[in-house]
Amino acid sequence: MPKTSARLLALLSLLQARRDWPGSLLAERLQVSPRTVRRDVDRLRELGYPIAAFKGPDGGYRLDAGAQLPPLLFDDDQAVALAVALRTAAATGAGIGEAAARALTTVRQVMPARLRHRVDALQVTAVERTGGRTQPQADPRVLLTLSAAVHAREVLRFDHSPAYVPAEADAAPAVRRVEPHRLVTWGGRWYLVAWDLDRADWRTFRADRITPRTPTGPRFTPREVPGGDVAAFVAARFQGSDTPGEWPCRGEAILAAPASEVAGHLRHGIVEEHGPDRCRVILGAWSWPGLAAELGRFDVDIEVVGPDALRDAFAHLARRYADAAGAGAGAEPDRP
Repeated sequence: MPKTSARLLALLSLLQARRDWPGSLLAERLQVSPRTVRRDVDRLRELGYPIAAFKGPDGGYRLDAGAQLPPLLFDDDQAVALAVALRTAAATGAGIGEAAARALTTVRQVMPARLRHRVDALQVTAVERTGGRTQPQADPRVLLTLSAAVHAREVLRFDHSPAYVPAEADAAPAVRRVEPHRLVTWGGRWYLVAWDLDRADWRTFRADRITPRTPTGPRFTPREVPGGDVAAFVAARFQGSDTPGEWPCRGEAILAAPASEVAGHLRHGIVEEHGPDRCRVILGAWSWPGLAAELGRFDVDIEVVGPDALRDAFAHLARRYADAAGAGAGAEPDRP
């Protein structure tokens, strides 16, 4: 490649990497004079790249968005990252699988052979969880509408379909008025975190159940999500708690198994050695029966340390399991 062409590509790559570039820094990175940088910028402008100059002590250049999209430049790592993202887009729950597949075909066609081989070597198959329903896909147009309302800080009105409606009930969706705070993804689904104006509380709404209404409402001053961290707030809500990092039910027990065997099967909680072939487990869950069942799945002797609510949950499950075993055997179970 001629030296000038190689330098133009390097300059374009730098301009795409950050918003503002001082001219002196560009010259230093390219190992040329500021005058050469100016000439190369003019050449890129002739090719259709909208490069703006800004003045000041650190005057330099900025690659602006233009009315037409000129050819984009990606280095090898960026091109592969883009292809991987497009290939796995169907698993994001954003409903863009078909469009992403078309975009991947377009990108692949202009890749050099060495990159096509790397991309083609990555074969991904999305497997639905067995026995479960098909994961609902959010409408990309709805996601853009929600994101625009968040960015503009405008009150949003929408119809929100309930998760379950009995056959004999009215299936009409509820109309909600909210101050949209953030659009988040969790477990392959999209959610809108917002302040519900009618309920005066924070709520999370499934994006695939939202049908936006127009026009949007007035602008608002954003509130701070509880705790200040939207990721921690959403995680806490899915744990059934209002406090980030905490479960509504938390208990402690001693399991007759080594800590090394137990720790690998717990997604959260604390596991500590407690003598030979025993471990101490501190764990949280949605409910006390759920916590007892989580500990019981290890199929080892269990000693409940506390609280009493966990002991009561084990007793409750013991009676329920005894009833189930008796019913399965065709005999009337003994009741305490």
